[in-house]
Amino acid sequence: MANPSIKNEKMYEELRDEGNSEEKSARIANAAARDGRSEVGRRGGRSGGYEDWTRDDLYRRAQEIGVEGRSGMSEEELIEALRSGN
Repeated sequence: MANPSIKNEKMYEELRDEGNSEEKSARIANAAARDGRSEVGRRGGRSGGYEDWTRDDLYRRAQEIGVEGRSGMSEEELIEALRSGN
């Protein structure tokens, strides 16, 4: 069932599939519907690198994408695995 507050449902679902929060996905999808995708992309944004994440957050992300051996990895190893896509 479509959410009437989401103006670009397809983009919203793509962003959610990438692991973005509901709030962030809705904000980006609605901005793209309002201002156009190229304008939203031009404005962009910056997020911190993995070094700014807690080990628990790194572990959860590694779990989401299926990194094997993650439970025994240090914070640095998790970062390396996430960056390499392993």
